[in-house]
Amino acid sequence: MQDRIEPPILLSRLMTFVFAGMLVILFALLFTLYNMFPVNRPQVFFLMSRPKSNMQIVLRGMAPLDENFIEYEKAFILEYVKARNEIVPNAGVMRTKWNNNGPDSVVHAWSTQDIYNKFTQTNMWNAWMSDLPDFEFSCSVEFDNNALTPHAEDTYIVKFYYFCADNNRQLDKKEYRIKVKVDKSDNAQIDWSDRLNNPLGLRVSEYEIESGNGDPLDTGYSTEMSM
Repeated sequence: MQDRIEPPILLSRLMTFVFAGMLVILFALLFTLYNMFPVNRPQVFFLMSRPKSNMQIVLRGMAPLDENFIEYEKAFILEYVKARNEIVPNAGVMRTKWNNNGPDSVVHAWSTQDIYNKFTQTNMWNAWMSDLPDFEFSCSVEFDNNALTPHAEDTYIVKFYYFCADNNRQLDKKEYRIKVKVDKSDNAQIDWSDRLNNPLGLRVSEYEIESGNGDPLDTGYSTEMSM
């Protein structure tokens, strides 16, 4: 009688095995679900290659449909206007976006050298690059549904609204019209560091103020906010 396993003890051992089996099944199910949705967690990939700082990429003819390329060109122009004119109260962001070196120097990557040189003559570029402004402010660009009007081949008139604000007040929106021409040469060359920001090698080759009383980076903030 002493070697006999009583029913409660047998049931207890059985439940232990069942519970352990359930835990294994639950773990397997959670592991499976976790691997079914890899987009919901960060994944880091490394492209291993030799340094290519002096390498240039030559772009040849492309296969996409013409209408798709036109839409890309329009989107490129709108992004250029925003990158060139919008201001945030962060010196690191502004200097990275507006300088002429580094993978995130989008204005330089998207401009011909002549257009970028003119951009560096604006008051706001010099304020951010030579010394920090002694006040905090931000300037925004807004487009309506008819922001782009075809003007000539690869040339558009861009209409946008520009307004700035600091800690004290916000200016009324001011309308600007700018003529922008895009250079999209079939044999365009881009620096290796610009391959992600400008894969098609598009560059703004003409940027002229049509209306709005001068360049927004000269008159859109400083003269009016000082009033």
